[in-house]
Amino acid sequence: MNTVRPILYSFRRCPYAMRARLALDVSGIQLEHREILLRDKPQAMLDASPKGTVPVLVLDDGRVIDESLDVMRWALDAHDPETWLAGLDASLDLIATCDGEFKPHLDRYKYATRYDDADPLEHRAAASVFLTRLDARLTRHRGLTEATDRLADFAIYPFVRQFANTDRDWFDRQDWPALKAWLARHLESARFVRVMEKHPLWCGSGECPSERDRPW
Repeated sequence: MNTVRPILYSFRRCPYAMRARLALDVSGIQLEHREILLRDKPQAMLDASPKGTVPVLVLDDGRVIDESLDVMRWALDAHDPETWLAGLDASLDLIATCDGEFKPHLDRYKYATRYDDADPLEHRAAASVFLTRLDARLTRHRGLTEATDRLADFAIYPFVRQFANTDRDWFDRQDWPALKAWLARHLESARFVRVMEKHPLWCGSGECPSERDRPW
């Protein structure tokens, strides 16, 4: 008998989708991965989640989880072999700061042309305040909240990666040694390599874009 697996709609480079894939990977949950283009969203994904952002996880009972942190919590509630959920309150507080304060500045730094009158350098400076705080934390212990990596580490480092890659030369010149070592450790991990594997585009019953239009 065929087993119905959860369906994950994802976009490889999206940090929200990355954090969801990281938790799904550690949990060992088997799923159907549907890689999409954000500029050409398949109707099946929009039917499941009209807001049109990734990740979208459609469970085998038809329930839909379409917020990245909720996907992480669902996967880890099912199986958390590395105890990412330990010390959860501290992780959730730091993630809330990342998502609520750091990410808006990151968007206006990386995608300044999308925002009226956004000064990317001003927003880079504002975002850097959060990264300086992370660097200070990481001088005290290996992870963001304690000696072991917890939920906060995996929920936040995809966004730090995005910030770093916006202007890598500038980032490398900053005095954040602990932060840089922490980020490099995660980006060089086997888990990150797995969750960043390339998948063929899923286009439902429609025609997929040509190879040159793919996001890789």
